[in-house]
Amino acid sequence: MSWFEALVLGVVQGLTEFLPVSSSAHLRIVGALAGWPDPGAAFTAIIQIGTELAVLVYFARDIARIVTAWVASLVHRERRGDPDARMGWLIIVGSIPIVVLGLLLQNTIETTFRDLRIVATALIVFSLFLLVADRVGRKRRTLEELTVGHGVVFGLAQALALVPGVSRSGGTITAGLLLGYTREAAARYSFLLAVPAVLGSGAYQAYDALHGATAGAPVAWGPTVLATVVSFAIGLAVIAWLLRYLQRGSFVPFVVYRVVLGAVVLGLVAGGALAAR
Repeated sequence: MSWFEALVLGVVQGLTEFLPVSSSAHLRIVGALAGWPDPGAAFTAIIQIGTELAVLVYFARDIARIVTAWVASLVHRERRGDPDARMGWLIIVGSIPIVVLGLLLQNTIETTFRDLRIVATALIVFSLFLLVADRVGRKRRTLEELTVGHGVVFGLAQALALVPGVSRSGGTITAGLLLGYTREAAARYSFLLAVPAVLGSGAYQAYDALHGATAGAPVAWGPTVLATVVSFAIGLAVIAWLLRYLQRGSFVPFVVYRVVLGAVVLGLVAGGALAAR
């Protein structure tokens, strides 16, 4: 991978990680359109660490408060009813599905799921779920009303993002809207829920790459670090913009964009202009 490719893909990752458009799909599609080799699941997982570091910075006070309260709840039983301690437990509960499925489906994630036909189809199909959820969701619940059962549903929706094209934020926000949460509440929990999953996946892939156990293309560490830094800087700005936008804006523009992009990719693959794999 060249430095220019890494720069472009870092920008793409930063712009798309938090929007409900699937960053992993965009990394796969942009590379294919440019005629570059598939950057691979390992590269994708590692540079996502950059955007999750942006979450840590943006929500630093919230995360510090949640971690402190959660640790205290382990020692002091009376602290277990603290809203921040509950959120800590709910993030753990919501992270379980993607950890289990990620380990069980690792080989499929790194090979079959990266087929452009699957990616494009997922972009289209799951954008329609997002549109329906945005239209029918009551949008009244706040994160103070989050339950263990809802946390599991959010977690299962996040696990769908193991398929590029589904979108981690898109899947979890869709689930949140269907459960009656406001757009902003669903997005906030989506961002917090992604932190352990993405950091864990990135660290796991980085460890495998360092020991030569990563499937697919080997990781070029210099360009990968550059892409990670770039994704952090841009992702930080995107988080702030999206949370402001969701106070009034709808998901319709993202749905239209996903459908158009998915249709274009399917057309290019069918016409032989793009290789599916």
